Amino acid sequence: MLRHDFQPGKLVAGAALTAAGVLYAGDAADHWQIPWYVMIPLVLGGLCLAGVTGTVGHTIRRRRGSRGTRTP
Repeated sequence: MLRHDFQPGKLVAGAALTAAGVLYAGDAADHWQIPWYVMIPLVLGGLCLAGVTGTVGHTIRRRRGSRGTRTP
């Protein structure tokens, strides 16, 4: 049994920030060269996508809860 609700927005945000961290780590270790301006769209796009995903997930949970299908 799950102890808390699944929050897909946090999963998407974590994936985007993890990808940014991996790119920075690879750049720091001289495996590849990443321009600094690549991180801005990656992080901001990931956070915007996480916000949309979280809003959609919250809307779905709220609608399912109002029909009485959710148990405490």
